[in-house]
Amino acid sequence: MLISVCIPCYRSEKTLPAVVEGIVREFALHPAYEYELILVNDGSPDDTFRVIRALCAQNAHIKGVDLSRNYGQNLALCAAYAQIQGDMAVFMDDDGQHPAAGIFMLLDKLQEGYDVAIAKFPHKKHSLFKRVTSWGHRTLAEWTGTCPKGISYSSFTAWSKVAIEAAKDYRSPFASIGAYLMHVTTRFVNVEMPHNDRLEGESGYTFKKLIALWLTSFTSFSIVPLRAASVMGAICAGIGFIWGFILVIRKLIHPEVAAGYTSMMTLLLLIGGIIMLILGLIGEYIGRIYMTISDMPQYTVREIVGGEKTTA
Repeated sequence: MLISVCIPCYRSEKTLPAVVEGIVREFALHPAYEYELILVNDGSPDDTFRVIRALCAQNAHIKGVDLSRNYGQNLALCAAYAQIQGDMAVFMDDDGQHPAAGIFMLLDKLQEGYDVAIAKFPHKKHSLFKRVTSWGHRTLAEWTGTCPKGISYSSFTAWSKVAIEAAKDYRSPFASIGAYLMHVTTRFVNVEMPHNDRLEGESGYTFKKLIALWLTSFTSFSIVPLRAASVMGAICAGIGFIWGFILVIRKLIHPEVAAGYTSMMTLLLLIGGIIMLILGLIGEYIGRIYMTISDMPQYTVREIVGGEKTTA
């Protein structure tokens, strides 16, 4: 059975050799599985692709894909989908935090009939900022219905052939593959395993990138935000009607009472802010629709190297 292991790479020239060595060593302990290793260089500004070239030269099971610029982790994974030839696929990070032995823990769950097995780390070796933002992302995804309730997401996952073939047909330039797979299968499962320390450096997810990730989760495969905006508008309209009725009655009872300009301005600013927020949300949906129908590419491949021993 051929297993495709896919790793998006960014600023990983120093960590990637150790990660690859651990994966190769682990497959040597499981001779029943063949493997191909797909390394996608996501426009890394360091010598990551030079390291990938060297790894491909040393091991014919390794294939390197060089993207023309930095597209982000989700689209780098989309570039990997097109190269997968295996019966099952595993996706992991390039920083060494995902244990290579966990690959076969995930594969065992696929053998039980699940389509998506996701690593769950009870004790994450992340910063407080990363843990809080990850919790916020998961909560948001559950609220919008773009991830299964009770399932913890991580970037260390394994997919069955059904999920792989479905992902190959995914063409959105605003990739949210977890939400997409929700419409493909309901067979998700978590697998608990330890979380390693980073081999070097720190997470490349800045606050700006996290906001972009949240927006993608917020607007992909869900109209819950638009429905929430409608509810918010109805509530504001109801409050405005009640407040107006109260002002009219108060003026009839106490004509000498001056109009409350401060409270009126507060309400106007509140309602105006909500309107602008809703318009911005609608604009985000429309902008993404426009760029999608304009055939905005997911990614562009500059070069592919290696992979001579990969067999379908």
